[in-house]
Amino acid sequence: MDEQTVRELLRVVEDPDLGEDIVSLGLVNDIVVEDGNVRVSLALGTPYAPNESAIADTVRERLADEGIEASLSARYERPDAAAEQPLAGVKNIIAVSSGKGGVGKSTVSVNLAAALAARGARVGLFDADVYGPDVPRMIGSTDQPQVTADEELIPPTKHGIKLMSMAFLSGEDDPVIWRGPMVHKVLTQLWDDVAWGDLDYMVIDLPPGTGDTQLTMLQTIPVTGAVVVTTPQQVAIDDARRGLEMFGRHDTVVLGIVENMRGFRCPDCGSEHDIFGAGGGEELAGDTDLPFLGGIPLDPDIRTGGDEGAPIALDAESPTGTAFRELGGAVANQLGIVNRRALAERRAE
Repeated sequence: MDEQTVRELLRVVEDPDLGEDIVSLGLVNDIVVEDGNVRVSLALGTPYAPNESAIADTVRERLADEGIEASLSARYERPDAAAEQPLAGVKNIIAVSSGKGGVGKSTVSVNLAAALAARGARVGLFDADVYGPDVPRMIGSTDQPQVTADEELIPPTKHGIKLMSMAFLSGEDDPVIWRGPMVHKVLTQLWDDVAWGDLDYMVIDLPPGTGDTQLTMLQTIPVTGAVVVTTPQQVAIDDARRGLEMFGRHDTVVLGIVENMRGFRCPDCGSEHDIFGAGGGEELAGDTDLPFLGGIPLDPDIRTGGDEGAPIALDAESPTGTAFRELGGAVANQLGIVNRRALAERRAE
C-alpha cells in the first residue's frame, strides 16, 4: 500500500455538488502512508456541512472496502485570510440581509447562528444593525464585552455563540443618531478590535436596505456569501431584488433565498393560513437562478423565543426549530460549494 494506490482508490469518490471526483478537484491535500497507517487530509473548509460530512464518510467507506482504516483530517485555507485581513481567523463569513425591515431578518440571523452552533460549529454572531440592535435580547445575552490588556474586546458567549452588537456601544434606551462616516468608523473598529479567535462561521446581521452599513461591510470584509431574507408578499420581494442587485455590484456570492413567515397553522383548528401569501421567496429564487434555502413558518413560538432569549432553533421538539436547523444545513452546504469550487479553480490554474 502506497500513496498512489490510495489516491487512485479515492478517484471514485465524487463531490455530490460539483459532479467530479475529489482527486481531480484537488480536494485531497495530502496522503501519508507510514507503518501500515494511512492518514488523509481533505480540503474541506465548511465544518458540519452535511454534504462535506458525507464526502468524508464516503472516503472512509471506500478505503474500508479495501481493508484500509484511515484517519482523516480537514485543512482548508481561506484564500483571503492574510494576517492583516479583518476576521482572518473566521473560515466562513455569512451576511444576512433583507431589502426591507419587518421581514424577520434578525430572527433568521439569530436562529441560523444557533442552528450552526447546535451542529457543533464554532460560531460568532455580529449584530451590525446600527439603528435596531436587538440581537442581545433575542439571544438572551446580558453580559458586556470584556477588555484585554491589548484593548481588544472579548465578545460574550451565549448558547455557544460569541456575540458582538452595536447595542454594546450605546445605552439601552438611547437612540442611535449616526451619519455615514461614524457608522464606517465604528464598524471598522469592531472588525479590527474584537478578539473573535478562530471560528467556523461568522453570521453578520445587517440592517435592512442598501445603506452605509452594507457598503462598508462589502468594501472591507471578505464575505463568503450572503443570505437574503424575504416574506412571500410582492412588496417584500421587490425590495429583496434590490438587495440582490447590491450584492451583484460588489461581486458577493448570494447563497440563496429564505422565505420567512411562509404560512400560519392555526393551533385551534389546525388549518393553514397564508397570511402574507405563499411561495414568493421560492419564486424569486427560481427567477434569479438562486438556491431556495427553505421556508420558515409564521409561528408565535418564534416571537416568544426571541423575547425570552431562547432561539427556537435549539428546541428539538419544535417543527419550526427543525425548519431552522434544516436552514443551517442548507446554508452550510451552499458555503461548501462556494469554497470547494473556488479551491478547485485555484488548483487548476
